Amino acid sequence: MHNQRVLINPPHLSNEKSLKTLVENRSVYTLNQCELNLFETYESSNLVPLKFNDFVVTSMLRGKKIMHLFDEPAFDYLPGETVVVPSNIEMKIDFPEASRENPTQCLALAIDNTKINETLNFLNERYPKEGTDAFWQLNYQNYFFYNNVDLAATINKLIKECMSTSITKDALADLTLQELLIRIIQTQTAKSIDEGIVIQSNNPIYEVTEFIRLNLKENINLKILSEKACMSTTSFYRFFKRELGMSPIEYILNEKIKHAKKLLRNPGIQINEVCYLSGFEDANYFIRLFKKHEGITPKQYQLLYVN
Repeated sequence: MHNQRVLINPPHLSNEKSLKTLVENRSVYTLNQCELNLFETYESSNLVPLKFNDFVVTSMLRGKKIMHLFDEPAFDYLPGETVVVPSNIEMKIDFPEASRENPTQCLALAIDNTKINETLNFLNERYPKEGTDAFWQLNYQNYFFYNNVDLAATINKLIKECMSTSITKDALADLTLQELLIRIIQTQTAKSIDEGIVIQSNNPIYEVTEFIRLNLKENINLKILSEKACMSTTSFYRFFKRELGMSPIEYILNEKIKHAKKLLRNPGIQINEVCYLSGFEDANYFIRLFKKHEGITPKQYQLLYVN
């Protein structure tokens, strides 16, 4: 199966002579309000425990892990994926494929709770969400997601700042931490909507995104969506981008591509038919856009399910 995950640029691996251990060798970069940990594993091992005193954002950079978390079923953890874990929660990790030739590398960014509270208070005060009982908050149940372009770019920026020797790195990292928390909340919101989970019953984002999904073949524009949300077009655009980190048009195109991928799992369906049923009028445009999103053409994607 081909899943879109945006990869993070991995830092260089440690020099072999500097390794203290072959299992979760740790390099630490400490700043005022966060701590970047880079873990490398060079041999297969099972149920390695790991726990942080702070909220931690982890992202896979190289190789494969199997994560055991929250007493839920274990899951594969691969590059392009992120897991967020509350403070003092123990992870147990398997490294089924790790070797000197194929090491795993993972980052764990521990963020001071004061910084998290400051950021959430600032967002709720300056950029309040629509509806009562609707607040900016981290969702600890929605802890695993694929990196999108913005989230990966923000994590790349944080890695650079944490590893920098600049005297301004704490100030720059502080700003980027705020951006990272916003990106995580937006990504969690988008994933919850994708899974059909209502964020808040009085938040119009769910009704609008459901309308988009049910009307992909129609000519949906900003005016129609803003009327659906009972907002002006300017207010609706700002609201939508704040909630999901993307514009309404970007969201519509993503949903059309997602629907096309479902249709392409049928080996007998024609590409032109997929194009039409997904709400595209021009097959060439559809093929170009699909390849931009997925890295392969619709026909190549379809063949993945045939073979």
